[in-house]
Amino acid sequence: MPYFAAALARSPEGWHGREVDMEHVEDLDTLVELLRDVAEGTTVLFFLEEDDEYLAIVRVDGDGDPRTFISDDRAVGTSPLASLVMEDLAPPEDVEVDEDDDEGVRPDAEVAGDAEIVASLGVSADALVALCATEGMLPADIVTAICEKAGCADTLDQIREG
Repeated sequence: MPYFAAALARSPEGWHGREVDMEHVEDLDTLVELLRDVAEGTTVLFFLEEDDEYLAIVRVDGDGDPRTFISDDRAVGTSPLASLVMEDLAPPEDVEVDEDDDEGVRPDAEVAGDAEIVASLGVSADALVALCATEGMLPADIVTAICEKAGCADTLDQIREG
């Protein structure tokens, strides 16, 4: 499963960040601990994109509780990474899969979690939900749009380039 995971932290000097290897992340608490190490007491955003299917965001401000958001709640039932990040969110119950039918019936994608997660960085809840609902918009495009508003697009580009 190809994925991209990055942590970006805001400090008085500006934004810095790094790619995150999810192999050793066991649960949300482990991820939050890792993010706090990157943040050094400031705000940190964690972005997870998997298979161009969904975007998950975790935000940690100082010692506060983590805030989470996902662009497609169905991923919680199909992706171990999504279920790890969104551990308090149950997958939609109205997914019916007939064992003789490869397709099954899936509910429409819905955002879940805290849509206000990046509002203080220039992307309101309505704007975030609209980005997620835009036809043809990939998770990477949404992350880029958020980072442009937040002022950390250059840092994101450096992380993506390796």
